[in-house]
Amino acid sequence: MRIGILGGTFDPVHYGHLIAAETCRERLKLDQVRFIPAASPPHKPGIRIADGHARADMLSLAVSGYPEFVVDRRELKRSGPSFTVDTLRELTVEFPGQDLYFLMGADSLRDLLTWREPEEIARLATIVACNRPGVAEVTSSQIVEWVGQEIAARVLSLTMPGTDLSATELRQRIADGRTLRFLTPRAVEAFISQHGLYK
Repeated sequence: MRIGILGGTFDPVHYGHLIAAETCRERLKLDQVRFIPAASPPHKPGIRIADGHARADMLSLAVSGYPEFVVDRRELKRSGPSFTVDTLRELTVEFPGQDLYFLMGADSLRDLLTWREPEEIARLATIVACNRPGVAEVTSSQIVEWVGQEIAARVLSLTMPGTDLSATELRQRIADGRTLRFLTPRAVEAFISQHGLYK
């Protein structure tokens, strides 16, 4: 099995996340993509985010009907910061012998050396750096500059199609009283409205 791991706050999930997951699934021939919402993202200290289970519920609504997409709540059940290396260790035990692909934004790759045990992350999973549309593809020399030769050997670079969306933009639209129509699945939009999120 080839398993993609897509972590993040997903606050809220939007079509940019889904397009990235589907593009990686198709191009890398992944059997499954696991969406893993972070409980307490270590790189966003002090940032107020929606309840983790609400974010996971929105993810479940967004991927409903697509069996290759799985919402994995393991980080919401752990106390303390949500470290990627801990999650990958758990998944390696849970799925022994399977190929893991850690999907991340190319912009986040620049900061990978500040993460906990980046070399171990690269050992446990192939790192897939996804570029946003309209941004020049990351070159191999840039990857080496950011993470060093050893980790760079475990990095693949993909450019995503589609629109350039951010959860920050969606939250601002809600605060401004604007619609989320066609930016996130209708079921997610209805959930946000029903629960009064991001007002």
